[in-house]
Amino acid sequence: MRDSFATRSRLEVGGKAYTYASLPRLGERFDLARLPYSMKILLENLLRHEDGVTVLPEHIEAVAGWDPHREPDTEIAFMPARVVLQDFTGVPCVVDLAAMRDAVVRLGGRPEQINPLIPSELVIDHSIQVDVFGKPDALDLNGRIEFERNRERYAFLRWGQKAFNNFKVVPPNTGIVHQVNLENLARVVFTQEKDGELWAYPDTVFGTDSHTTMVNGLGVLGWGVGGIEAEAAMLGQPSSMLIPQVVGFELTGRLPEGATATDLVLTVTQMLRKLGVVGKFVEFFGEGLKHLPLADRATIGNMAPEYGATCGIFPIDAESLNYLRLSGRSEEHIALVEAYARAQGLWHDENTPRAEYSQTLHLDLGDVRPSLAGPRRPQDRVLLQDVKANFRENLAPFAAARDKRSPAVADFIAEGGSAAVGNEAVRKGTAIATIDGQQVELRDGAVVIAAITSCTNTSNPAVMVGAGLLARNAAARGLTRKPWVKTSLAPGSLVVTDYLRKAGLLEALEQIGFYLVGYGCTTCIGNSGPLPPEVSAAIAAGDLVVTSVLSGNRNFEGRIHPEVKMNYLASPPLVVAYAIAGTTDIDLTSEPLGTDREGKPVYLRDIWPSSKEIGDVIAATIGPELFKKNYADVFKGDSRWNTIASPDGELYAWDESSTYIKNPPYFEGMSMEVGGIPDIHGARVLGLFGDSITTDHISPAGTIKKDSPAGRYLQSRGVQPADFNSYGSRRGNDDVMVRGTFANIRIKNLFFGGEEGGNTLYFGANPPEKMPIYDAAMKYKADGTPLVVIAGKEYGTGSSRDWAAKGTKLLGVRAVIAESFERIHRSNLVGMGVLPLQFMDGQNARSLGLDGTEVYDITGLEDGASRTATVTARRADGSTVSFQTHVLLLTPKEVEYFRHGGLLHYVLRQLAARK
Repeated sequence: MRDSFATRSRLEVGGKAYTYASLPRLGERFDLARLPYSMKILLENLLRHEDGVTVLPEHIEAVAGWDPHREPDTEIAFMPARVVLQDFTGVPCVVDLAAMRDAVVRLGGRPEQINPLIPSELVIDHSIQVDVFGKPDALDLNGRIEFERNRERYAFLRWGQKAFNNFKVVPPNTGIVHQVNLENLARVVFTQEKDGELWAYPDTVFGTDSHTTMVNGLGVLGWGVGGIEAEAAMLGQPSSMLIPQVVGFELTGRLPEGATATDLVLTVTQMLRKLGVVGKFVEFFGEGLKHLPLADRATIGNMAPEYGATCGIFPIDAESLNYLRLSGRSEEHIALVEAYARAQGLWHDENTPRAEYSQTLHLDLGDVRPSLAGPRRPQDRVLLQDVKANFRENLAPFAAARDKRSPAVADFIAEGGSAAVGNEAVRKGTAIATIDGQQVELRDGAVVIAAITSCTNTSNPAVMVGAGLLARNAAARGLTRKPWVKTSLAPGSLVVTDYLRKAGLLEALEQIGFYLVGYGCTTCIGNSGPLPPEVSAAIAAGDLVVTSVLSGNRNFEGRIHPEVKMNYLASPPLVVAYAIAGTTDIDLTSEPLGTDREGKPVYLRDIWPSSKEIGDVIAATIGPELFKKNYADVFKGDSRWNTIASPDGELYAWDESSTYIKNPPYFEGMSMEVGGIPDIHGARVLGLFGDSITTDHISPAGTIKKDSPAGRYLQSRGVQPADFNSYGSRRGNDDVMVRGTFANIRIKNLFFGGEEGGNTLYFGANPPEKMPIYDAAMKYKADGTPLVVIAGKEYGTGSSRDWAAKGTKLLGVRAVIAESFERIHRSNLVGMGVLPLQFMDGQNARSLGLDGTEVYDITGLEDGASRTATVTARRADGSTVSFQTHVLLLTPKEVEYFRHGGLLHYVLRQLAARK
């Protein structure tokens, strides 16, 4: 490390001496008191990594003299202290690292050159599905099914755990990655021996899941990245970024009675989406922080991807220390966190001067009201009292479409079920089903999934205890779930089960139907499992528009369940309430949930627990002993995990027969020669899309349809539909994933108006032929025709999944032209060598008269030197449309990555050159 500003200092804590890069010393030359907390973290990172090559004194000066109102234009390098991964994104990361070992050997290097240089911890949490529910043995049965389905993937991860240094795996059924990170893995202040000195520095993290930002609630700066960027960081490559703008979000007051952290975060999400914070940091401050428990802060940090920010961070303060103590961290480490934060000017209390921000928002916590979000986006907040009207408004287009097609509705009855069908019933949106011997009527709006799921809320004791108390109160009045509701309880850690059981609330939740189904993301990631056949039969028979209510962070189209068209995010207590009501076509503020044993109506207000009740239960049940017990052997795993056989060796022995793990084609034929960034000529449009195309639309994580390209491929390899598993679980096999790209059942290619499904027009035929996007892409590839995708605003919102970029690349797409991009997906596209181009302000496909039938030339790239490009679209009649676009290669380093063919190619050549 160079030390141009003489900031190297010593800190004594508990008899130990720590070396650190002192911000106060730099503050003797710059006014650092005005900097936001997050900017100070970036500044320390630069001081500690100054090397005269990647980090120069002028980079440090640029951050120290940060202008909050300046548009980002200065590139800096950021190196996280560690990386966290989950298995859906972690498996392809390890696949890539294994492939890079093969490739580096071919280029003359050594296998051990491909090895994580910083701590990298993977939590298996995305593979558990809700196959079994509503039974005491659901947890065990779902776990058994999970291991049967995923044994091959888990064996591969066990190989990686042995083959790579600095790589640990938290086995299945331990918890959700972000909750495990918050409760155990996060250090807040990191320590490391380097050149004979014990260094202390801020804990910073990259995660291969967009909700890595949950740990921002603890004062840890980190955010989600694609697997490509995470792999580069693991291999010691700093991340290139522009110095960001920072939005300050002031919180005052305290939450009113009846409002939850979920209501708060949905309010914050709506406010910040409206402001527009993509690519920006958001930092929370104000006197309201003293009334905001750490768990509530983590809930707000968790949903940073939903409001579009890079991070949503809180400073270190007394509440941070309280949480570290509660969660079982050592007193020695807590003392270091406090001493370091105070020494660095990172400590926050009532005397902390207000920082300068690029923009500022304000929220009085007292104004927060009970809310849900939906039915398709997490930023679309709906007051509880307005949910009924919201549902009916969104039902209208579905009902109109149903009226048009009602004569063709097939009578679909599964074994054991029955349904009354007819045009009249279809128009009304009703169907009769027999469930457990009881004949019931399902209507539009029926809640068929009610899931307490996702780290966003299951990490928060207040809402979990609140759900348990509401369930207890409801059960005491004789209420339970409606028979058509699939209920599930999937906490984010074992700690949650322990305190619910200790409080007697686990049994209360079971009485309503919420049995423990597993420890993982489950419904939030789309692993909701099948609906009961009788319910599926009724949905199909009545062509019903049914709903789900989940305590998750994502409700994008097609994500939760293919048969469920509307999905609402809600707090865990409201999830329980809607399971009892059985419908979203209800106003829970004025209509009864049901009737008690005496036939009297029971209203939500009658069973809603008070804040004092919730607080008393938390105080009596949650302590450090729960965390210490459950995290004592967090990497050990159970007998199922430890008996999985896995191969040995530095190089992975690829199995050609595997449909889960395959050596990807990215490095085939790769040499040490670096390419360029040529213009693109004669491209065809693979997809013409509208606004808010999510990474779920581009690369779905859920069900693989039997008649889809991926389904046909798996069947050709001898895999039966019952064993398809999910797209998410198959991310280690590019043959499956490329076929699943743009295969979401709800995606709308504007070639076909409002029609849903992953189809396109192949213009190599005359007339153009309609076919699945994958099939058309392969024909274009055989023709030698490059491809482009055209889209509207917010392209690539949602999960950080790198397969949304990898699949795009493997389909032959050279460029994506959109009105705007989400941060992570734009970065992933660059990392895979797909060019992101942005329409000029006020322009889009519609305003330019583009319909996707044109042939496209993209010129003026100047080998990446130009900030704009000219796009010329040639119509069939010979006329042309030319327009300018922004080239979103944002830093010189990104241009360099692109010339190499992508980020991993750049890193691989750098390592191979060292021999």
